[in-house]
Amino acid sequence: MIPSQQIAIIEAFDAARCAQPRLPAIEIAERLSISEGELQAARLGRDVWTLPLSPSDIAAYLPQLGRVKALTRSRLAVLEQTGDYPELGGGPQTGLLLDPGGLDLRLLYTHWHWACLIRDPMPDTSVEEAQWRWSLQIFNQHGCAVHKCFALENPLPRPWGALAALGTRDTPAFTQSMPRLKRPLPEAPTLASEWGAMRDAHQFFALLQRHHLERIEANQLMEGRYTRSLPVQALETALQYASLRALPLMLFVASPGCVQIRTGKLPTPQRARGWLNLFGEQFTLHLNDTAIDQVWQVSKPNRDGGVTSIEAFDAEGSLVLQLYAERQEGRVERREWRQLLGKLGSQEAVA
Repeated sequence: MIPSQQIAIIEAFDAARCAQPRLPAIEIAERLSISEGELQAARLGRDVWTLPLSPSDIAAYLPQLGRVKALTRSRLAVLEQTGDYPELGGGPQTGLLLDPGGLDLRLLYTHWHWACLIRDPMPDTSVEEAQWRWSLQIFNQHGCAVHKCFALENPLPRPWGALAALGTRDTPAFTQSMPRLKRPLPEAPTLASEWGAMRDAHQFFALLQRHHLERIEANQLMEGRYTRSLPVQALETALQYASLRALPLMLFVASPGCVQIRTGKLPTPQRARGWLNLFGEQFTLHLNDTAIDQVWQVSKPNRDGGVTSIEAFDAEGSLVLQLYAERQEGRVERREWRQLLGKLGSQEAVA
C-alpha cells in the first residue's frame, strides 16, 4: 500500500467514525471498496499492531483473555457471544474450543493469514478521558474477517498487555478475492450410497472432498433422497417455532476460518432495518434473511438414527447459517425438532 492510499483510507475512516461512532469497520471498508483487512492494515502503527505469532499460538492466547465478546460472521449472518474461551484443544491444523452453551468454536488455521491487535476509542462522549476498546482480530488472505474478540474486562487481563508488547508494524499482503463461478451440476454416481453409509455426521466433510463438491451441490444432487428444498421463509418460521416452544437449537455461523456455535433456547425473533435478529442475554444473531437465496433440509445418517439440519445459502452458494436441534452424543434427535421439520414440509406443500 503506497503512503497516499494509506492516508486516504485513514482520513476516510476517521471521517466515518466521527459521523457515526458505532459504524462497524466492515461497513466503512465496503464504502471504500476495499477489504476489512486492508482497512485495518492502513491503521498500522497508530491503533493497529500485527501479532507475529502462528495461528495455534494466537489461539492459545484466547482462553487467557478473560471475559470477551466473540464474533464470527458469514456473508449474511453475524453471531456475537459474551463469555470466556474454554481450554484450547485440537491439533496443528484445527483448534477446538469446546463449551456447548458457551463459547464453542472450531478454528481452521489454514485460513488464518493475519492477526492483529486493535485499539478503538469507545463511542461514549459522556466520558472526558479517552476510553479504549481493545480487540484481537484475525483475517484470511483476502482480508475477510475470520474471527474477532473484544475485551470486556476493565482493567484488562495481563495477557492483553503481553500481546501488545509483541505487536509490530509488519504489513500483511492480501490477495484479491475471486467471485465463485457457477458450474453445471457435476455427476457423482456413488454419492448416494456413500452418503447412506455414513455413521457420523462429521464424515460429511470427507465425503464432499472425495467428490470435489460444494455443500450446496451435494444438497442439489441428493434432493428427494437425503435433502429437500424449502421455501426461504422456512428459516424464519423455524426460529419463531423454536422460540415459542422453548426448543433448544444449535446455531452454526461460519467464516472462512472459524465456525462459531451457539446452543440453547432462543428469544423471540425481531425484525429491524430489514434484518432478522435474536437478542439473548449472552448472545445476539443478526441475519440478513432477505438476501438468502436457498434453504435446504439435510439429513445425515449416524449411529443414533440420523441428524437433520436446516441450511441457508446466499446467491453465490455460500453457507450462511445452519440450524440443528440441541442433541447429546448417543441420543436420538429430538421429537419436537422432527415435528417442526414436518410442519415446514406441510407449508411447502400448501405453497
